[in-house]
This record gives sequence, C-alpha cells and structure tokens, in this order.
Amino acid sequence: MAECLFCRIIARKAPGRIIYEDEHCVALEDINPQAPVHILVIPKRHVDSMTQVTAADGELMAHLLLIVNRMAKEKKIIDRGYRTVINTGSAGGQSVYHLHLHLLGGRPMHWPPG
Repeated sequence: MAECLFCRIIARKAPGRIIYEDEHCVALEDINPQAPVHILVIPKRHVDSMTQVTAADGELMAHLLLIVNRMAKEKKIIDRGYRTVINTGSAGGQSVYHLHLHLLGGRPMHWPPG
C-alpha cells in the first residue's frame, strides 16, 4: 500500500499545519474547516479506520482523546463545548483511510449532524 496523505504529512513529505506533536500522534488544522476550530488528531502509527482498532489499541485511543481535550483547552473552547467525530468507512464520511479524530468547536453544533 502506498503511503496515505496523513502518513506523508507525519513524515513531513506533504504539507500540513501541525500544531501539536508527541511520540504517538500529531494534531493539525483541517484544510477545509467546518467550524472556527477544526483540528485533526492523528496517530503516527497507520491504522486504516475504527474497524481495525482492537483492545490492544486502548492506550492509543485514550491518548488521542486526551490530546483532543488538550487542544480544546488550548483553543479556549472547552468551557462552551465541542464535538469529537471519527468518520468510519465511505458511508460514514471517511475520505482519508488513516484513523483520525476531528475536534470541532467555536460555534453551536446541531443535531443531527448530517
């Protein structure tokens, strides 16, 4: 399999506005934001989607959620609230097949999301 877009961004082979990085993940600004704050939190290890997550990935998933919370604090949206989304598969809206969490905030979120 050729490297996906997010693998290339993590390897600095493709541009991305990375705003956070640690040994497990990166966080970057979405290039097509759907809210005033729209950040992607992406594990460095390639996992195609939620369908491949196993119990062995529990620590990684917890870490990704903690980084979402950290980014919400840094962007000053934690008190008003925010939405976290994981799109899975084509019918779920996934367009890049590398697991990633969307952090959306800075405006009211409506339900159903669409």
